Amino acid sequence: MDMDIYLKDALLHIIKIIGKENNAYIDMGDLDKSGPAVLSYNGTNIRVEKEQLHELLNELFNKKVFKLDEHKSQEVKNLLQSKIFSIIINSIYDGVYITDGDGQTIKVNSAYERITGLSGDVVIGRYMGDLIDEGVIDESASLHVLKRNEQVTLMQTIKNGKNIIVSGVPIFDKTGKIQYVINSVRDITELLKFKNDNNQLLDNNLNIDRNKGEYTFNNQISKNKDMQKILKLLKKVATTNAKILFNGRTGVGKTYLAKYVHLQSKRATENFLEINCASLPPNLIESELFGYVPGAFTGAQSKGKKGLLELAHKGTLFLDEVSDLSLELQAKLLTVIENQTFFPIGSTTFKKIDVRIIAASNKNLKKLVDFGEFREDLYFRLNIVEVDVPDLKHRKEDIISLCKAFLKEYNHLYEENKHFSLEVLDALFEYEWPGNIRELRNVIENLVVTTDGNEINLCDLPSRINANIIKTNSNKPKTLKERLEIVEKQIIKETLRKHKTTRKVAEVLGVSQSTVVQKMKKWNTTD
Repeated sequence: MDMDIYLKDALLHIIKIIGKENNAYIDMGDLDKSGPAVLSYNGTNIRVEKEQLHELLNELFNKKVFKLDEHKSQEVKNLLQSKIFSIIINSIYDGVYITDGDGQTIKVNSAYERITGLSGDVVIGRYMGDLIDEGVIDESASLHVLKRNEQVTLMQTIKNGKNIIVSGVPIFDKTGKIQYVINSVRDITELLKFKNDNNQLLDNNLNIDRNKGEYTFNNQISKNKDMQKILKLLKKVATTNAKILFNGRTGVGKTYLAKYVHLQSKRATENFLEINCASLPPNLIESELFGYVPGAFTGAQSKGKKGLLELAHKGTLFLDEVSDLSLELQAKLLTVIENQTFFPIGSTTFKKIDVRIIAASNKNLKKLVDFGEFREDLYFRLNIVEVDVPDLKHRKEDIISLCKAFLKEYNHLYEENKHFSLEVLDALFEYEWPGNIRELRNVIENLVVTTDGNEINLCDLPSRINANIIKTNSNKPKTLKERLEIVEKQIIKETLRKHKTTRKVAEVLGVSQSTVVQKMKKWNTTD
């Protein structure tokens, strides 16, 4: 016997028969094509359109809160254990991860395995806290849900370096206790791949030294091909004493790459010192570099002062913006490089040192040589290995992981627990970052200290980044209807964040509440 019935009634029938009929099954047909799915039990076939089935399942998994009475709690328990439920959730494109009220994993679907690269055998039956301790994941949405008793969305890093978005929804029993947490899982790479030719985002190999507040670099910091070539080269030359010259705009990370070289070298346990040659007038730079003896000049310390060259003995000295050194100081620096000796200011006795010098410039030193503003002999001494560091906008694969690394650092520093909404990650990814990594770090710190609540939303971003969203969207070939919908979506979502309820949103925007609800349902389905 066949019968066509409304989809919700069909799922109600499924719930009723789970655990009672061993011969119940679901035939999804060809999942890549449209057409009906057949739910069958006791000779009864229920035909439903797969598009409807997916739509309803997405709606169910995107609910904020589920509340179950005792009867429905048993139905859900039976449902989770059934073969039919496994078939249904395996038909969903997004990952599904289910834990019980104690944080134990009880179910994952095949999409989760595809997205994360983790087999269900690795996680099913495991406590989420243990998975974190073992480094399988870096944090758990389920544990946050159990702690806060509310829906939680966060970015999670898997042990293979993949970044995913996890949204956990609590299922309460009638007493208000959480029985289950249903997590929907999305691959950030898949969400953003239409904006990036590269399929993979930056591996999260940036580690934060909690004591120093500095970054150290593991095997690699980027999937960007140009940066990988640079890191491979630096790792090779780090074991030598060869001079390195970094070229690149302000803020691209020249200092961090210099630190990377130092930490990969035999000098890693000694001092890494740096000076920005553009930040001080020539006379002060000379005293900072070479130091001075007592009474060397008016205002000098009575006991004299050691210079950076002496303090960096056996270690590394990084000269940033070396192009700003005066010609006189360039000559003295050349002597240091050639002889590894120098005279402190006011002294007639030279000091012998063993220092590796790494330099960087945001100007074209070769052109400065041609104009007579930089010594040619010093230029060739400094650039035994010359490295051009690309702008952040040319290595977009770095942006998401850098955002996460800086967010983690400032959450720790300011004792916060902030996280980005997906729309914010999208906006940060799209922005061109003219100030490079330095600007990115500044923005993340600002967001951590100035935003209310734990989620950082579009409305919290600086106006220049939000302006870029409008510019980016306007540059894409869209119809008028599509462009209006983008603006409409942003207005409604930001109004909802401010006023919390759809009724208040409708009142503020001068539309009916049903209009707001219908549009949000549509966006939840397509997002």
